[in-house]
Amino acid sequence: MFKIVGVVGAGTMGQSIAEMLAVKGLDVHLVEKTPEKLQQAKELLEQGLDRQLERWAITAAEKKLTLNRIHMTTSLEQLADCDLVIETISEDLDSKKEIFKQLDSIVPSHTVLASNTSTLSLTELAGICRFPERVIGMHFVYPAIRIDVVEIILGLQTSDDTFNKTKAFIDDILDKKGVMVYESPGFVTTRLICLLINEALHLLEEGVASPEDIDSAMSMGYRFEHGPLEMADRFGLDSVLAALERMFREYGELKYRPSFLLKKKVRAGQLGIKSGVGFFKYDKDGERFL
Repeated sequence: MFKIVGVVGAGTMGQSIAEMLAVKGLDVHLVEKTPEKLQQAKELLEQGLDRQLERWAITAAEKKLTLNRIHMTTSLEQLADCDLVIETISEDLDSKKEIFKQLDSIVPSHTVLASNTSTLSLTELAGICRFPERVIGMHFVYPAIRIDVVEIILGLQTSDDTFNKTKAFIDDILDKKGVMVYESPGFVTTRLICLLINEALHLLEEGVASPEDIDSAMSMGYRFEHGPLEMADRFGLDSVLAALERMFREYGELKYRPSFLLKKKVRAGQLGIKSGVGFFKYDKDGERFL
């Protein structure tokens, strides 16, 4: 079973996955390109844990233990002893291919190589590896520590052994529900939620209802924690746009064509929580101004 896990990419999702793994008692090696980005990730992790501490959700000892289990580095070579490596960098196929090519030459043959991609081809990523059968998708939904489902995506050459080990890890160690998905752009969660968000944007463009009322109708009517527009803000409007554009290219169906309003928001730098403003406004802790 996996005991030492590498996480490549210390952005929002990488931090969330690293924290979740550390809370579960695993040693985590978190990799980022530069010391500056690692320092930023460390500060954000500490701030997030401090907010939990203020709410009495964790103790000071638990905060310290979680941080002590996360080892930060700029070197992929530090992942040589990992049983599992999860890649969480931005959705760029060439960049991911380069990471997988390097990892394939560093880690031993038994190490499972997973990608947190939401739209890209696992088969294509595996194609550059010596052992393509060990490549799999592990798509966590943000925030990973709170969401209890993980999509397990099978590439064309993913072996039964790789799937079984990954499924057991997710179910037994992470205590989450592993859902098996065959490779398809957007998989299940991204494909469905992006369509909901895109249709909400069309409603807004058409003047059918205000952002507040669109979200209230869906969150109260269907018991969503957040309405589709706030979901988009929390995912990052740039990430939603990228996912829709890739699915539009892959499927060629008009339903995936991104709303022009979404494009305008991204061009204006209004990306949601990460920029402090999207369809709604947020404070530095990611809480929405009402």
